[in-house]
Order: sequence, then structure tokens, then C-alpha cells
Amino acid sequence: MYTIYAQDSKVYSLNAEWRLHIGDIKDAEKESFNDSTWKQVTLPHAWNENESFAKAIHEHSTNIVWYRKHLILPKDVPLDKVFLEFEGARQGAEVYLNGQFIGRHENGVMAFGMDISKAIKRTQKNIIAVRTDNSWSYREKATNSTFQWNDRNFNANYGGLPKNVWIHFKPRVYQTLPLFSNLGTTGVYTYAKNIDVKKRKLDLFVESQVKNESDQAQSGKYSVEVRDADGKLVKEFSQPYSIASGQTKILVAKAQLQNVNFWNWGYGYLYTITTKINNTDNTNDIVETKTGFRKTAFSGGMVYLNDQVLMMKGYAQRTSNEWPAVGLSVAPWLSDFSNRLMVESNANLVRWMHVTPWKQDVESCDRVGLMQMLPAGDSEKDVTGRRWEQRKEVMRDAIIYYRNNPSVLLYESGNESISEEHMDEMKVIRDQYDPHGGRAIGSREMLDSKIAEYGGEMLYINKSARHPMIATEYMRDEALRKYWDEYTYPYHKNGEGPLYKGNDASDYNRNQDSFAIEAVYRWYEYYKVRPGTGDRVSSGGLNIIFSDSNTHFRGKENYRRSGEVDAMRIPKDAFYAHQVMWNGWVEPDPKGLHIVGHWNYAEGTIKDVHVISAGEKVDLFINEKKIGEGQRSLEFLFNFPNVKFEKGTLKAISYDASGNKLNEKILRTASEPYRLKLTYQHGKNGLYADGNDMVLVEVEVLDKEGNRCPTATNMIDFKFTGPMEWKGGIAQGSNNFILAESLPVEAGVNRVLLRTLYNQTGEVKLTAHANGLLSDEVSWKVEPIIINNGLFEKSSKLNLPSNLDRGEGLSESPLKVKRITLPIKFATAGANQDKVVASFDDNELSDWVNDGKMQTAWIEYNLSKTDFIDEIDVKLNNFRSRAYPLEIYIDDKLVTDIVTKTTLGYYTITLPRTKGQKVKIKLKGASYTAQENLHAEIGGKRLDDGVSRNDANAKGTLSIIEIDIHKKL
Repeated sequence: MYTIYAQDSKVYSLNAEWRLHIGDIKDAEKESFNDSTWKQVTLPHAWNENESFAKAIHEHSTNIVWYRKHLILPKDVPLDKVFLEFEGARQGAEVYLNGQFIGRHENGVMAFGMDISKAIKRTQKNIIAVRTDNSWSYREKATNSTFQWNDRNFNANYGGLPKNVWIHFKPRVYQTLPLFSNLGTTGVYTYAKNIDVKKRKLDLFVESQVKNESDQAQSGKYSVEVRDADGKLVKEFSQPYSIASGQTKILVAKAQLQNVNFWNWGYGYLYTITTKINNTDNTNDIVETKTGFRKTAFSGGMVYLNDQVLMMKGYAQRTSNEWPAVGLSVAPWLSDFSNRLMVESNANLVRWMHVTPWKQDVESCDRVGLMQMLPAGDSEKDVTGRRWEQRKEVMRDAIIYYRNNPSVLLYESGNESISEEHMDEMKVIRDQYDPHGGRAIGSREMLDSKIAEYGGEMLYINKSARHPMIATEYMRDEALRKYWDEYTYPYHKNGEGPLYKGNDASDYNRNQDSFAIEAVYRWYEYYKVRPGTGDRVSSGGLNIIFSDSNTHFRGKENYRRSGEVDAMRIPKDAFYAHQVMWNGWVEPDPKGLHIVGHWNYAEGTIKDVHVISAGEKVDLFINEKKIGEGQRSLEFLFNFPNVKFEKGTLKAISYDASGNKLNEKILRTASEPYRLKLTYQHGKNGLYADGNDMVLVEVEVLDKEGNRCPTATNMIDFKFTGPMEWKGGIAQGSNNFILAESLPVEAGVNRVLLRTLYNQTGEVKLTAHANGLLSDEVSWKVEPIIINNGLFEKSSKLNLPSNLDRGEGLSESPLKVKRITLPIKFATAGANQDKVVASFDDNELSDWVNDGKMQTAWIEYNLSKTDFIDEIDVKLNNFRSRAYPLEIYIDDKLVTDIVTKTTLGYYTITLPRTKGQKVKIKLKGASYTAQENLHAEIGGKRLDDGVSRNDANAKGTLSIIEIDIHKKL
């Protein structure tokens, strides 16, 4: 027997004092097993974390690995019910307590729970043992099925227990945990109805699943407290409850909230909702839920947030979101640092790729104000049988676990299209577990789906008048941060690199200049068909990826270099390109301005200078002397050809259409490297000895005036003293300098990480030296944590500040309508008349095509009424590869003839403004291959080029997938 105390429920971190053994070992689950020689680790800890960026993804080590923890329960907690919460394990995990098998979890992605109430010893030592297996070919024990997403291509394999573990102590009448796997429970669900953004009010509903595991009926009070971001109590309401012995029941309380601060893009305003179950023995089961309130809608091909149209702009980021020598298991503040950088580049959405992100990243996006597209688990195709059931189970678990997180806006059912039957099954899961959360569910592609609530291909331009179309992985190019341009050491010529699957590197392997310019090229195609440009619009696109990733690669490096920041989150120039183009809900802030590159070259260097601006005009000055006005293209790109370098200043000034100055930016020539500068950063809530908290230190090479030397490549030697562990950084070279205490700066800057040690406090001092330069030194202190029998509250997770930088955003200007789409009444064609409607049916999987004869290669559209006609958007088959010579007639009068260019979807034909009712498109000569469609996915799969029919050899073929005819305003 044990003494029953009348104490409130409690949750502690179970991360501390684990022991680790690599390799399977007999009897390791038993209490009597001697683990004294095993390595001591603190969770979260992937046993192969040091391989992050040191090894290519397909070389990540796999093994059976055991984790063991010795545990004596504290006395100041309720011990009726004890649960373990694992935020995840890779791939499979078997959990034992005191030699007894407790349960198994195998999907390698989602959180899971274990009820250890019956097996736990209340007053004696307990042994928790976890056997993990991160084999690439892991098979589910009950079915022998593999898991579709356990994939060497994209799912970096950080094995073991790379995420947090928690222990929950509860009374016998308690609110369940949102852990359906193993426990079958759903926890707390908060949501709002009748949201009035202008009046700042809503009706709040708080549901909690409650279990009575006592031997008699119970009654008491179910109460809810709502606190704002400052911790002030703004609402309190309650109701009585009664629950029979053995019953599971959903309790619901509701109240109206006034003066609501709405969660928004770049405005991570969060409330704390505390739910309490008061029991007859005067104990309380208490659950705190961080959430936010926002209003959403998905219609007319657009996304609405808080009643305003918002074009989706952001990144498709690897779910591992990893750092060198650490993998995904970073400190909570570092997740905020990384995710907030996305917002600072003016991204509003992150799409985690293939598998569900871990809890720390989801909560981080809440705080920084970054919307999320949340997948479950998949690879590149629809599946059937057990593997489809696995996908549904992960989706169920993810929805239950994350349905209170305001940043989750979209649930993704697949990284490829799925059948309508499967889409319906996923929608049923959403409707069962998150019917009121204001979240759309869809899948990649789903262009003609009647069930999906959003869609969008990988990198092509899709438009819709129905559900939003969001490109999920556009701009697949790569660039190492150290390669400025062809004129700067180490002189990386654009397109240089090794063959990849037989293709040369010219299509993707870039330097910083061309990478930033390509960012403009790629975004412009989405921007030109943005909301406000007609009835059918693109809802935006997501650039793959945000940070360089330890996943599939094509260059000399063994990792993907497609990030707008590198692996240490140091920005590349493309970061600033997006900052300029994306700074607005739909239309960008015209003040955005960035000069691409640096201004440190050899005397006599002549090169093109590129400026990215949201203004209408840009002038360039060298040492205050104007050298010219930029040649504008793609809306945002201003080119100054053949600029001769002179030491001093390079200045760009941007103007609006009336010539008013909007902004100016200056690059200065740095003199010779003179000294080092160290800058350290840790969480604003403190630095704690929890064995997972971290410090990020930046080292720069500066000249005497304090300017960073942008071409410096000096080797830096680091030395440190104090209670931390060196994790280092990354640079180009042997083993990518992983864990090295000497590494070079690249483009004058680099960063390193250090990690705290469990329960070791004190001062840390770090020095940096480089030959011929003045050294620098920084120091900081590691604060203690409060420990209760080896358990602790994870202080590094508590009180992290929200990002409120963008402001609440409720008074943004309304959507600017640029064009009106003129309705098509009917069409006639030279052939296949029965198919003409396919060219304007808002379905990009269908097309009209003639019979291949030049004399039938025409189609004429009759509008509903006579009107002014200014532009035509047309999606032609083989849009990536073929050019079409076309004549355009209005009311039988030839108004223009053009040759189309290759695009990622829609080609825009600009007409002299002409009034009419009939628009005829006619092929005037044979189409031809303008660009070989050699583009292939990393795995070798050839990228799409329109409808699945090859028109390459049909010289007289005209094929229109979709057409929109517009009047400009």
C-alpha cells in the first residue's frame, strides 16, 4: 500500500539521466540488468545525432538501441494514475517497466502514450527500458508491413528517442491526454464559434475528455480559466459534472469572450486555458492548453485569415528541421529562432514535408506567428491496404495532438494526389476530431477533386475559382552560401557541378547571385496570377526548402543546399529577395529593397549589379555618382549591366511611380580583415542546465571600421571552458567540419553551437583566434534547474516570448482587384467540338486539343457580352517545353501575333485594349521544342509538362488546358 495525498495533478520532464547502449543486448529490459557502464545521455537525444550533416541521409546509421532510466517517484504528486508521454521515437519502440512489457509504438513520427499505473512501484526504484529500432526496412510487428515514409530520400534518420519524454501524475478522475495511440484518448479541445473580428468577440467552447477510474460515481466542478498573453485572468466559468465509475465522458463549457486579441501572421498572440476537474476528495486534475483565436475561410481559390485575403508565401521545409551534429533535437528557443527567421523573410506558411513535425516545432510556430501545413505520413504516391490504414492512423493522432494549435491551418493527406475515396476518409477523420477548428484538409495535386478543400501541384502554376491552389515545392535549385558569384573566390561558375543521374548541373547548381535572381523568376509566375487578378487565381506557393537540409542532394556536398539560409540559419541573398517580394498580404510593401551580393572586388572587375525592389524605379550610385536607372523585369528585378567596380559605396535608391523616394540601401567596401567578433545568443527566458538548452555563437571577420569582410575565409580556432558540450557548426571541407573546434568563416561569417550538461551550472567562456587577426572572447552563465527525484520542469520551454513584430494586422487594406475575368458563354473549334468546354472548365487535368492538322488548330470563345479585352492567360500543353506561334483575333480582327515562351503554367498574352465579344486563338505555324524537358525530381522521376499526352511530334497540334480572358482595371 501507499499513502494517498490530496494533491493536484503534475507533469514533469522525464528527459534526465538516461543510459544508452548501441546494439541489441539480452535481458536489457530486466530490473536486475547492470547498466552502470552504459553512456549517460539527456533526452531528447538521437543516438546517431553526430551524423547530422556528416553523413548523407542514406548512410545514416541504423541499429537496435536501448535506453534505460532509473526512477523513484516523488511524494508530492498524486499517484493514482501515472502516464508516460513520448513525443516520438524512431522508428519502432518497445517500452518496458520493471521488466514488464508495457507497449509498442512503430510509426516513427507521432507522439504516443503509455499507462504505467499498474506496473509502477510507488515507493521503490523503477526501471524504464526502451528498445528502439531505426532500421530503414523496419516492419510493423503485427502485419509485417513497412511504413511508406521510412524513406532514405527525405526522412533523415535520427534514431532512438530524439524528442521529449514526459511523465504525468493524475488522480483517479482525470482529464485524458491527447494521445490516441496506445491510450485511445483525446484530451482537451478548444475552439471558437461566432467569431466577429471587427467587434473582437467570439464564443469559446472548451471540451475535455474525462475518465473516472475510481470504484464509485464522482461529481464535482469542471472549471475553465482563460488568461491572456500577460497572464491576466480574462474569463472564468464553470459547471457541475457527474460521472459514473468506469465512464469516459466529454465535458463541455462555453462562454463569450470580449476584446479578443486575434492570432495572426507574425503575431503569435496566445492565451492560456486552464481546465480543472475538482474531485470529491478536493484534488484537482489541472490541464493547461496554450491556444490562439483566429478566423479562417477557404473559398474562391483563396485563403482568408481574420476576414482578409492572404496569399500563401513560404517554404516546404524538411520536418526534421535539423542542425549540424544535433539533428532535430535542438533547444526550444532555437526552434523559435529558426521558425521566426521564416517570418522575418516574410513567409506566412510552412509546409512540413512528408511527416508530421514534432510538438516543439508546432508550438514554436504558434509563438512566432507562422501558419502550418501539417502532413501525417506518406511518400510520393497513394497506397492501399495496411499502408493506407497507417496513414489514416497518423492523421488521426496528429489532428488530436495539434488541434488546439492556432498556427495549424491546413492538414495534408498526401505528398501526391490520393483517390477521392481516400480523400473522403481523411476528411471524415478531420470532421470527427476537429470539426470546429477552421482547418482545411487536402493533398498535393487534387486539381479536380470535389472533396479536397485545397490542392496544388509541386512547382507548377495552378489557378482555381474553387478551393485554393498552393504550389507545394517550387524552386528546386541549390546554392552553397560561400559562393557569392563568378568574380569572388572561390569563383563558383553558375551551373558548375557534378552530373546527377546523367543530367548536368546547369539547371540547378547556382551561386548566390543567380540563386537570388532565380528566386525572383520563380515567385513572379505565382505573383502575376495572385488574388485580385481574376476569377481564377493562384493562392501562392512554397519554396523548397528554408534551411539547408541533411536530405537528398545533387552537388558535391552530401546535403541539400536549397535553403534560403544555410544549416546554421545564416541567410543567403535569396532570403532578402523573398523579404522584398513577400512583405504584404497580397501586394508587397513598395519600400522593400535589396542589393544582391557584396561590394569587394578586384580593381577593374566589371559585372552586372542586380537590385530587388518592390518599387517602380531604382537608381544606382557609386560613391554618390549616379551610374544609371535599372532595367526592370519580372516586377521586382532591376538590372544594371556592366558596372565597373570602384572602392567605396554602392547605393540603390527606389522610387514610386510619381518619383517619390521610397528607400535606399548601401553596400560598403570593407578594408583588410582586422579582428574577430563573437556574438552569442540563447533563449530570452534564460539558459538552463537541462542537458538540452543551447547557445548559438556567431563569429565574424571585421575590418578596422567594424564592417564585415564579405570575402573572408579565415580559419577560426575556438576554445572554451565551462559546463557545456561542444557541437560546433558546418563549413565546406573534410567531413563538413562537423564537431570540429576549428572551422573557417564563409563569406566572412559562421556560427557554432554549444549544449548544456544536465544539472551542471556555472560560467562558460569561449574564445576565438585566427592567424593575423585580433581575437575575441564571450562568456555567459548556465542557470540551475529545480529537480524532484530526477524529474524537473523544463524551464527552457517555459515563458518563451511570442513574436508580435508584425502587429495584429486587422486593419490591412482590402484586396486590390487588378483584372476582371470576362465570362465565356460558349466556344467553337476547328476540331473536337465536344471537348471545347475542357479549355475553360476550371479543371487543369483536362484540355481541348485539335486533330493535329494546321487548318483545324483554332478555337473561338464567345463572351457573355461585348467588353474591353486586355489580357489572356492561357495554359498550353507541354507548357514547360514547347513554344506556340499564335494569332489572336477579336471579332475577326487580328490584334496580335506572338510566339509563346515556356512557363511553369500560364502564359500571359498582353493585347492592345480592344472591345469585342469573340476571341479567337489560332496556331499560325508549327509549335516547336523551345526547351528540352529534362527536369527530373531527385529520385529521377521526370517532372510533369501538362496533360498526360505527348504532343511533341504533332506539328499542327494546338492544346489548351485552361484559358482566362481579362479586362484590366
